[in-house]
Amino acid sequence: MHDILIAAILGIVEGATEFLPVSSTGHLIVAGHLLGFVGPVADCFEVFIQLGAILAVVVLYWRRFLNLIPGVAPDAGNPPGFTGWRGILMLLITTAPALVIGAMAHKTIKTYLFSPLTVAIGLAVGAIAILLVEKYKPASRTHTLDDMTYPQVLAVGICQCFAMWPGMSRSASTILGGLLFRMDRRVATEYSFLAAVPVMLAAVSYDLYKNWSILRLDDLEL
Repeated sequence: MHDILIAAILGIVEGATEFLPVSSTGHLIVAGHLLGFVGPVADCFEVFIQLGAILAVVVLYWRRFLNLIPGVAPDAGNPPGFTGWRGILMLLITTAPALVIGAMAHKTIKTYLFSPLTVAIGLAVGAIAILLVEKYKPASRTHTLDDMTYPQVLAVGICQCFAMWPGMSRSASTILGGLLFRMDRRVATEYSFLAAVPVMLAAVSYDLYKNWSILRLDDLEL
């Protein structure tokens, strides 16, 4: 099958699954195997394609990101809300666990977890986790982004690390983490989208760095 057609199909899969509580990377891996698109370049592409999702989040939440620039948004209270340096620090706290574990375990993840079997297991585990959290989650007490605390965003960041296992959804992991630590569903979902930008940018950049030697100019057309 022509590479451009494969890229288009995988782009549709990515767009349809990225912001649902299912694993977009897991679905890309399964779709890639069905299309015969496998190997190191395919593994890199399955991460790089998420740049489109990052752009979509930035476009949708551009006001939120603009308010993260120090001095742009007025303080939302005492302490200030999810604006300026406090908002930036919260995103950094959420991103840090994934950066550390991703850097340490990148080779292991790529070697042992990027297969249809491990994806299927991850999807099953993720589905069970959703059912359990929905049944046993505590009552919410955080109803706006401005009310979030540092322990909450750290907990979301730790939960986000489960998504390094393809099949475990990043959005589901972070939303469930938020629900477990008393964010309401709207706040947990919105923060999940915002937190996607730094961690996905880091993942794409690191993957390109690690795989730069195997990429060719012809791969850019994908």
